[in-house]
Amino acid sequence: MTDPVIIIFLTGGLFLGWSLGANDAANVFGTAVGTRMVRFTTAALICGIFVILGAVISGTGTSLTLGKLGAVNAIGGSFMAAIAAGLTVYWMTKFGIPVSTTQAIIGSIIGWNLFSDSYTDLSSLLKILTTWVVCPLLSALIAALLFTLAKSFLKKIRIGLIRLDGYTRLALILAGAFGAYSLGANNIANVMGVFVPVSPFMDIQIGSIFRFSSIQQLFLLGGLAIVVGVFTYSKRVMMTVGTELITLTPLAAWVAVMAHSIVLFLFASEGLELFLTNLSLPTIPLVPVSSSQAVVGAVIGIGIVQGGRELQWQRIYSIVKGWVITPIISLLICIVGLYFLQNVFQQTVKRESQYQLSSGVLEQFRKAEINIDELDSLIDSVFFSSAELVRAVGKVVPLSSQQGLKVVEFSLRNSLFINADKISAIDKYFLSTQQLDALKTLEGKKYNYSWQLGNALAQKSEEWKMRGDGLKNKLKDREIKRKLEYLYRIFKE
Repeated sequence: MTDPVIIIFLTGGLFLGWSLGANDAANVFGTAVGTRMVRFTTAALICGIFVILGAVISGTGTSLTLGKLGAVNAIGGSFMAAIAAGLTVYWMTKFGIPVSTTQAIIGSIIGWNLFSDSYTDLSSLLKILTTWVVCPLLSALIAALLFTLAKSFLKKIRIGLIRLDGYTRLALILAGAFGAYSLGANNIANVMGVFVPVSPFMDIQIGSIFRFSSIQQLFLLGGLAIVVGVFTYSKRVMMTVGTELITLTPLAAWVAVMAHSIVLFLFASEGLELFLTNLSLPTIPLVPVSSSQAVVGAVIGIGIVQGGRELQWQRIYSIVKGWVITPIISLLICIVGLYFLQNVFQQTVKRESQYQLSSGVLEQFRKAEINIDELDSLIDSVFFSSAELVRAVGKVVPLSSQQGLKVVEFSLRNSLFINADKISAIDKYFLSTQQLDALKTLEGKKYNYSWQLGNALAQKSEEWKMRGDGLKNKLKDREIKRKLEYLYRIFKE
């Protein structure tokens, strides 16, 4: 039975999902509705169905990057981070400005990090910030290319206007469905990503085929909230995107949706990452990018191809200004909200954590190529925040951002006890036979750090061993990490 308090706190994510649906549905069907090629009710229905499918089927990849940026470890903190982002997006929606829920939730997470004195992984933050520049530029480039090719193709086939109108409507609906799927896959991490570390749900296994993980259950809830936002409040922002930036032809509307959808899909698809990996090609980072930036970039790309004279640059400027202030507003709301939630309402917004260096921890540092020569003086020291830990280690040895993340990961105390009852409760289809057999050999063991269990399992079976070298092992290692995270939750004392 789920704690009612947890359900109340989850409403923060549902509110953010509603705000995302109200705002970002415009990026999927705004151009189609604005050009009156697709009715709003039709657009909302298709958008709702495919957003849920994208969130549940393909939404887990981008949540990993958010987790690296800052793992909110108490559901009260997750609630306030989601509420702060949701309020920011809601206010922008009231003004008809298509803002980025990605930027809003990033601002909230950094706000929680500052309030709780938690370490912020600058490399993950830089990766996300880079997409805020790359996303609209890439979308504009794809849109310009698609628009040029589409116009050339239509000139060659010389199709009749009535038939062209019908084909264009169908193309807009199909592109919208693809865009909604991509929106759910890429942006559901913004809605429910902060709740992943504190998910109250247990994985559900049905037979040997279907598995409904706790994360997918969270994402289903978030997807449903997005759908409610689409139906109740998205029409105004749809008209902003569809009519106020530039007067779009039906063809241009289709190109804008396709360019936006392609960009979101590129940054969300684990299947595409696997395909590129198998071809030994560089992969595209799985990060939640801004659907608002993608569609606005696409519209600008089309406008530039047409000469740029019809673009409403003043309106574009106000939208870009909204993108800049969104994370700042969200950060400030989150910090103030966390203060009141903790000190006035006496709610836990940060779970107490202990970080302690030991000889074993230093050995893990050494394997991660962190210089440990001068760290003996910190052995047995206890730290109560990840940022305090990194500051102390950083004063002794220089640390890169990624090394700082490793220092936090290896030093976190997390008491685990492997007992038979919990082993028997694990879904038999979740672990391979070899993985489960290796786990059973550790019955009765106790560990003070999570990595100790991972190392013990790796010594018992090759199935638990992470390679860490080369692209082809990347996805396999990621799957092992997900299984280990599940075990850490199960066996935590």
